[in-house]
Amino acid sequence: MPDNTTPSADQPSTEPAIRIGGLQHSFGEGELRKQVLFDNELEVARGEIVIMTGPSGSGKTTLLTLIGTLRTVQAGSLNVLGCELRGASARRLIDLRRQIGFIFQAHNLFESLSAYQNVKMAMELVGVAPSEMKPRATEMLSRVGLEHRIHYKPAELSGGQKQRVAISRGLIHRPRLILADEPTAALDEKSGRDVVTLFQELATREQVTVLMVTHDNRILDVADRIVNMVDGRIKSNVLVKESAKICEFIKGCSVFTQLTPRTLTQVADQMVPEKVAAGSVIIRQGEPGDKFYLIRHGEVDVIVEKDGTDQTVASLGEGDFFGEAALLTGEPRNATIRAKTDASLYWLGNEVFQTVMRTSASFEEELRKSLFERQ
Repeated sequence: MPDNTTPSADQPSTEPAIRIGGLQHSFGEGELRKQVLFDNELEVARGEIVIMTGPSGSGKTTLLTLIGTLRTVQAGSLNVLGCELRGASARRLIDLRRQIGFIFQAHNLFESLSAYQNVKMAMELVGVAPSEMKPRATEMLSRVGLEHRIHYKPAELSGGQKQRVAISRGLIHRPRLILADEPTAALDEKSGRDVVTLFQELATREQVTVLMVTHDNRILDVADRIVNMVDGRIKSNVLVKESAKICEFIKGCSVFTQLTPRTLTQVADQMVPEKVAAGSVIIRQGEPGDKFYLIRHGEVDVIVEKDGTDQTVASLGEGDFFGEAALLTGEPRNATIRAKTDASLYWLGNEVFQTVMRTSASFEEELRKSLFERQ
C-alpha cells in the first residue's frame, strides 16, 4: 500500500486539521487490558482554538498524545494535518511531528542548558537556519516575559518561568498544530493571559490550530470550541460563538423565555444542524409533531391547507422558529413548512427533549412555569 502524501504548508484550508472517527484506545494486555477511549468522533478546523475539559482520568491526555503521534492508533481513524496516523510509516510520523508544537505540564527542560539553549535545541531539530536562531529565540522568550532570563538555567527559574520556556520551545519552530496540556497551570493570571493571547494571534494570523487540555477557567473565553470528555467519551462538542447565537435565538421562543442561561445552553447544545434545499418540505400539516426547529440561515414558507387549497400565510427567516407547539403537546402539525431558499436549520428531537427534562429538574420546573403562563 502506498504511503500517504507528505503534508504541505499550502494544504487547502477547507480540510480539517484534525479528523477523528470511531477512535478507541486501551492500555495493557489480556486480563489486564483496560479500554480508556470509546468510539470518539471529532473534527477541528484549521485556525480553531479548542479547549478540552473533563475530570481527571477521562482520557483527555491520552487523546492528546494520540493526536501528537506519541502513541500508536489501535482502532478507528485519526487524521492529523492530512496524514492518516493508523498504519502510517515511521518516516511519515517524523515529518508530521515537525509540524506540531508540544507543550506539556512536565517542563522536560535540559537542566544543563540555559533558556535560550533549550529553545535553540528545538530549532535545531527541525532545521531552522543558524542565522535565524538567536533573533527568533530572543523574540519568542521576550514575548512570554523572559527577556531578562534568556541565559538563566532551569535551576535559576521559578516554576512559572520554566513553563514559559517550555511554551517558547513548543512554538519556536512555527508549528501548524499546537497540542498543550495544562499550559497555564503554573502561571499567574497575567502570564497565562499573555500565553493564550499569543495562541490567539497565531490562530488568527497564521491559521495555527490549537488544542488545549485545561482546568483553567480563566482562559475559557479564548475558545472557539469547547470539548468535554467523560469516561473516555466526548460528551459534548460546542462551537462557542455558534452556541451563543443559538441561545440568543431560542430565548425568544416563549417556551424557553424563563430558562436560566445554564439550562438555555444545555438546550442549545442538544440541537442538531441540518441543511435543506429550496423547495424541500420540512414538516407537513397533519403529521405527528416530533421536532422543534430554529432557522439559522435562509427562509421558509408557512403553508396552511384550507378548503382543498394551499395558502402561504407567513414567511420565516433567520432567528425564527417553528414546531414548538406540536413538540410539547404531541398534537399533529397545523401547517406545512417548505424551504423558500436553501436554508440551515437546527432541530431538537422529542426524545432528546424529554431526556433533557428528565435529567434537569430546573428545566422541567421552568418549562412547567412557561406552559402555565401560556394558559
